[in-house]
Amino acid sequence: MRRMPLSADTAVKLAEYMTVPLEHLMHMPQHILLQKLAEMAKSQAEEPSKETGMATEEKNE
Repeated sequence: MRRMPLSADTAVKLAEYMTVPLEHLMHMPQHILLQKLAEMAKSQAEEPSKETGMATEEKNE
């Protein structure tokens, strides 16, 4: 099986998100990496919308 082409920056962020050492990340099966990468992207996409929603509510008060 070929290794999944990840940039160094993405690999470090994914390892921090999964709380595993970078060395373990590089030996994980590709389908798990893709699933965790999708989860990380989804959680990062939701964070800014929550922050802007809170800022809007604070302005209204």
